[in-house]
Amino acid sequence: MKTALSWIKEYVPGLEVDDEKYSETMTITGTKVEGYERLDKNLDKIVAARVVSMEKHPNADKLMVCMCDVGGDKNLQIVTGAKNVAEGDMVPVVLSGGRVASVHGKDEIPEDGVKISKGKLRGIESDGMMCSIEEFGLDRNYYPEAPEDGIYILDKDVKPGTDVVELLGLHDTVFEYEITSNRVDCYGVSGIAREAAAAFDKDFKEPEIIKTGNSEDINDYLSVKILDDKLCRRYIARMVKNIKIAPSPAWLRHRLAASGIRPINNIVDITNYVMEEYGQPMHAFDYDTIEGHEIIVKRANDGEEFTTLDGQQRKLDHDILMINDAKRAIGIAGIMGGENSKIRDDVTTMVFEAATFDGTNIRLSSKRLGLRTDASSKFEKGLCAQSAYKAIERACTLIEQLGAGEVVGGIIDEYPNKDAQVEIDFKPDEINALLGTEYITKYEMIFYLKRLGIKYDEQTGKVICPDFRNDLESNADLAEEVARIYGYEMIDTTLPRGETTLGGCSFEKRVEDAATLAARFLGFSETMSYSFESPKVFDKLNISENDKMREAVKIMNPLGEDFSIMRTCPVNGILNSLALNYNRRNKSVKLYESARIYMPKSLPLTELPDERKQLVLGFYDCGDFFDMKGAVQTIFKFTGVNGKKTYSPDCDKAFLHPGQRADILYEGEKLGYLGRLHPEVADNYGISQKTFIAVIDIENVIKYSNFDTKFNEIAKFPAMSRDISLVVPKAVTAGTIEEIIEEKSGSILESYKLFDVYEGGQIADGFKSMAYNIIFRHRERTLEEKEVSQIISDILKELEKLDIKLRN
Repeated sequence: MKTALSWIKEYVPGLEVDDEKYSETMTITGTKVEGYERLDKNLDKIVAARVVSMEKHPNADKLMVCMCDVGGDKNLQIVTGAKNVAEGDMVPVVLSGGRVASVHGKDEIPEDGVKISKGKLRGIESDGMMCSIEEFGLDRNYYPEAPEDGIYILDKDVKPGTDVVELLGLHDTVFEYEITSNRVDCYGVSGIAREAAAAFDKDFKEPEIIKTGNSEDINDYLSVKILDDKLCRRYIARMVKNIKIAPSPAWLRHRLAASGIRPINNIVDITNYVMEEYGQPMHAFDYDTIEGHEIIVKRANDGEEFTTLDGQQRKLDHDILMINDAKRAIGIAGIMGGENSKIRDDVTTMVFEAATFDGTNIRLSSKRLGLRTDASSKFEKGLCAQSAYKAIERACTLIEQLGAGEVVGGIIDEYPNKDAQVEIDFKPDEINALLGTEYITKYEMIFYLKRLGIKYDEQTGKVICPDFRNDLESNADLAEEVARIYGYEMIDTTLPRGETTLGGCSFEKRVEDAATLAARFLGFSETMSYSFESPKVFDKLNISENDKMREAVKIMNPLGEDFSIMRTCPVNGILNSLALNYNRRNKSVKLYESARIYMPKSLPLTELPDERKQLVLGFYDCGDFFDMKGAVQTIFKFTGVNGKKTYSPDCDKAFLHPGQRADILYEGEKLGYLGRLHPEVADNYGISQKTFIAVIDIENVIKYSNFDTKFNEIAKFPAMSRDISLVVPKAVTAGTIEEIIEEKSGSILESYKLFDVYEGGQIADGFKSMAYNIIFRHRERTLEEKEVSQIISDILKELEKLDIKLRN
């Protein structure tokens, strides 16, 4: 939304404020100013001059030497090459030492414009320069009276020496606002002016509306029917006869140009001007094209076609509201008129329309038609029904004031279900509580609300909201109005009152963050992949036909087969990332991903699938199975899963190597799995290196996480350490041995560690050597040698039952 400050000042008498103060105050009081620009920037010493005489330049065929009267009995000699200048013309001249925004033919213009200095052209002195409209930094689209290539010619009655910048209305500033969608009243200049009046505590002056119309009655010429009062709450029509199409006066053109609207002619300009003034779109029909001189507002028929003003044929449906005459459609309500009823240059009688349409319907209709206009963008916000009446009356006022036609008496106003006046119980204590204040009195609040046009009824204790403020519904809204006019900067800082939570992350998020932190601590880099996958992934991972992973949720409108299902296995994304790095010859790559899988409870879906967060780790050329196991152990330590984890070789994941895979178990529940990638699967992904992956189910980890840390005092008594080297059948796992060590050692076991595994010479076939370091310590006394020796003996006896012997 753009407005010129001069336009605002017309409705706020006595508003004298500089641009910076205006911008700051309006923003603080809720009407955010995005930026502003001075129209007279880089324009200085530009005056009106009468061309007294013209002579050919003695040294150039295309140049003329002109004597110009610049006022004050002073003539200047100016050399020009313009072809459209004649003796007696009034032209703008920038004097020596003055500035213009640009110069014809100059490509690069300095930030501070171009300074004009006295000089010579082909040996003849030139004391200044005549200006085209472009040299004011303006566009011919907004000043259509300016010649396409030449000097801007002023009116003959302009006095020499007149400030041309002021004459063109350029001693002004254009402000651009960011208007929130709930403040539809501020989509018009009058709404912005009303806010400015409240912000600066000035009186607001409504745009001038006078009674118009001849002795005739519009009802003798036209009738209006609304057949769908839900989509059209109000429809107002007025008529104008004896139309005289002509250029608009300069003041109106300049205001439209400042708002970024191209002036066309008086009739079109008036409708645009009123739309800018009230934020209420209007439309004009050629009365002679309206069949049966009847307007009917109703829905379109499915499949109906209609040609709009832009010459495009539109296909309609039943949900689109149309303006019709007795035989056909003549306009799409709130969006665009029809070619069959448009205003032409030979129009003599026209019908003005101002209506209130359902905003949601206009937005949806505009989207379906692929046609969004200035009118639809305003209607879709939900306009106030009263603004339609003010806008059409204002348009008729301007018609008579500008002599654009003869307004027919009377008005057609179809308003079947009038909007009720909004009244809110006024509760000053509640407003103070909402604002965290105790010092704004009831009468101060009433004073601030009155500045915004909100009245207070002493008898009922209610405030009466004006019709243009359809965003006010409760005391919370009133509190906001009081706060912004009172001044947010005036409200003391206070602590929140009422019940509060501790804030911070949820426990689930803390566990997830701890797991990813551990992964980064271990040197893994994060990767991300889509939750949408291809069904071909299951074959790529060697997943069997009857595996539940293949029971995936299918996307109804996929981008393609590669993104047609929700993933049920989290490893494909990280394998693709590892493959990409491998093919780019990156060595020693370690990646992790926090991925979601989606397991349907039944197909077809009857309820939401089980959505589970899983942490996936993967690396190649960074270690072996035991390195990955160590990474998993570290992640469990970070997430507070401190109990005994076991690793079962009964893992059934077909994409893992049969001899190097394991399920991760805790208290009988599966927390995930890990292992080496099956060579066939590795080939499918184009990875030649040994690749290891691990998947940890965060949802299950959360059940056993505990961030409570227990510290023990430093031990006062010494520890005793024993190393044992065992010859173990290959079928026996380290976990089985460690269970026996824990069971037989009892409470004095402090720690144990597998520090060597060996297969080869000196070890019989089918066996392996495993060496453990075991540390014992008593918390209350010094251990005796015989105690530790007895425990070691018990451990070895139990191990002998598994055909495990002490290595010589």
